[in-house]
Amino acid sequence: MDLRIYKPLYGCRGNMLVTQYVQRIMIICSAGCVLFALCSCSPDSAQTDGGRATGRPDPIDWPGYGGSSGEQHFSPASEISQNTVGRLGLLWSYDLDIENSVSQPLAINGMLYVTTGRSRITAFRAVSGNVVWQFDPDVTETAGRKLRSSWGSRGIAYREGRLYTATVDGNLICMDAESGQQLWSVPTVDPASGLYVTGAPRIMDEMVIIGNGGADVSDARGYVTAYDGNTGEQLWRFYTVPGNPADGFENDALELAAKTWNGEWWRYGGGGTVWNAITYDDKYKTVYLGVGNGAPWNHEIRSEGEGDNLFLASIVALDADTGAYKWHYQVNPGETWDYNASMDIALATLTIGGETRDVLLQAPKNGFVYVIDRVNGDFISARPFVKTTWASKIDPESGRPVEDPAARFPDGGSFDLFPGTFGAHSWMPMAFSPQTGLVYIPTSFIGSRISSGDVKADDWARYPGFGSDGGMSAAPIWDETNPSRSALTAWNPVDQELAWQVPTTGVTGGGVMATAGGLVFQGEINGTFNAYDASSGDRVWSFDAQAPILAPPIAFAAGGRDYIAIQTGSSTGAAALGTFFEDISIDYRNMARRVLVFALDGDASLPARKPLPLVAIEDPDFDAGSRPLLAGAIAYGRRCAHCHGLEGVAAGSAPDLRASYTILNDETFTVIVREGALVRNGMPQFEELADETLLDMRHYLRFEASQMRQ
Repeated sequence: MDLRIYKPLYGCRGNMLVTQYVQRIMIICSAGCVLFALCSCSPDSAQTDGGRATGRPDPIDWPGYGGSSGEQHFSPASEISQNTVGRLGLLWSYDLDIENSVSQPLAINGMLYVTTGRSRITAFRAVSGNVVWQFDPDVTETAGRKLRSSWGSRGIAYREGRLYTATVDGNLICMDAESGQQLWSVPTVDPASGLYVTGAPRIMDEMVIIGNGGADVSDARGYVTAYDGNTGEQLWRFYTVPGNPADGFENDALELAAKTWNGEWWRYGGGGTVWNAITYDDKYKTVYLGVGNGAPWNHEIRSEGEGDNLFLASIVALDADTGAYKWHYQVNPGETWDYNASMDIALATLTIGGETRDVLLQAPKNGFVYVIDRVNGDFISARPFVKTTWASKIDPESGRPVEDPAARFPDGGSFDLFPGTFGAHSWMPMAFSPQTGLVYIPTSFIGSRISSGDVKADDWARYPGFGSDGGMSAAPIWDETNPSRSALTAWNPVDQELAWQVPTTGVTGGGVMATAGGLVFQGEINGTFNAYDASSGDRVWSFDAQAPILAPPIAFAAGGRDYIAIQTGSSTGAAALGTFFEDISIDYRNMARRVLVFALDGDASLPARKPLPLVAIEDPDFDAGSRPLLAGAIAYGRRCAHCHGLEGVAAGSAPDLRASYTILNDETFTVIVREGALVRNGMPQFEELADETLLDMRHYLRFEASQMRQ
């Protein structure tokens, strides 16, 4: 172990610049992690630092991604209520690193744990905002090409004094929650594969479970793995799609699933990654998986246009102890539109038809709200909560969608798909309130004009270098009849009816949380953080966070008081839709990425906003006709748009290159893009790009900058 002593300037509190030297001990662990133990922060107690007490001695924690249990994103904290929310104010804030900050914090025993970007974790005293420790797994040194396809971590998990995080390069790491010291690390994916991890681990009694992503950019075959929470020993693994039949099947369920596939699907991996939704049901010792889309998207290529392709786009129930298959329900048989079932799955007990039933609730991408019996997987009901052109309804007898045949473009033309491939509900979590019986869904109304693009199965090959290519085209379109691009939707899952809906800005609002105080909290891309009456939808409180909010908030109690916490900053795949954010003006360079903590009678304030105008570069020598634009547009779209935005219009995940002078200089552009000069900053290296491709990309970006100047 290499022990070094550093004495840098460091601030323990929020925005304050503490101009004192403090001792930082950097421990370079054998596993390659970096641990910072900050000794200057006071060891204040939540019980003595919390101010006015309410007489409630026990803390209310938020120990997992979806809260305490059932992935409901509901908190029993009730001090902040409809009657008191007018007194809610900022208690403290802390400036985070310049990277993804849309993750879900955790709150346990008066501590607040925040993860950002490449799985960096900061531990705070939740009431004072004092930093206790920081942990950095230094992912940019090891992730390689996996940096190209992901934006960071959605969250972390807690169990019996231990924290668990997963890194983009696929390692599951366990650390001591009190000190931040790494206890163990295990690889969960093959480093040579296209699989990566952005999802939060989940806890199942003594186990921790994690999935992965990568089906959009590689020949992926999805799976989840359960590990012993104490030792990191692998206990079981379940694959979500069958492999090559010649190799045999891992279990009877996959042998059954293989009968629903055609052709040589295993050559493409099949997809089915479990990159987000995993819900543990302690009552039935069952874990429910929200399974992703196919690889490639196009059903004609993947499976010769035939078969349901189990277990793609399905909810799959497994025995939590053994990983054995129990049942499944498929939301999109023969999935072909990136309509994955990866959105969060909430557990609830509802009275339906006079009978009390344990159910699960999901609002996946395809625009329907599903109610499924979580004991046996029986279909109960589903209704659309947005415009759906791909299907008119879900058949109440079979539970299968009644599709519009044109949605599969059988004649090679295009189809206006609603919801689009972005989804009516993306990964930002919904919430369920046991008090109101409503689910609260961050809703998008964007569509896609889809086409096979005359791609034939025999001609198709995956674009090299982790480029996105699903074997079809999907251009975003807008429903001109809808005055709003997105909304917060409150839905009654028993009656399958809209309760209320309020418009939000941008193509999606942030993640949602409901509380026992009768409130629903959600942030918006325009920087407002709002509280709504959970029953009526009336906005009862708002705060100017001075930065976009996509992260889901949490509520917790410590020292007899209730608190709300959230992270600000824009990132994730929504950044590709930058053209839909132009009127909001999100700029990577000066966007505030912070953790904000609120309490009743909080009186802190954020520093004055200092907006910098986003201005296109001056490029008087540019000649649009000097090179063809199409080659550069295609190369940029497949490699760069995921972070830097369609048409060069960025939305916070990465700099807007139309305003970057790097695109004027061939040498500078090459050093950054091909030679990886900014890998440490999270900018991937594209070492395989030829000189001509780099020139084409630069030419295209200079063209988009010229359009911005007009």
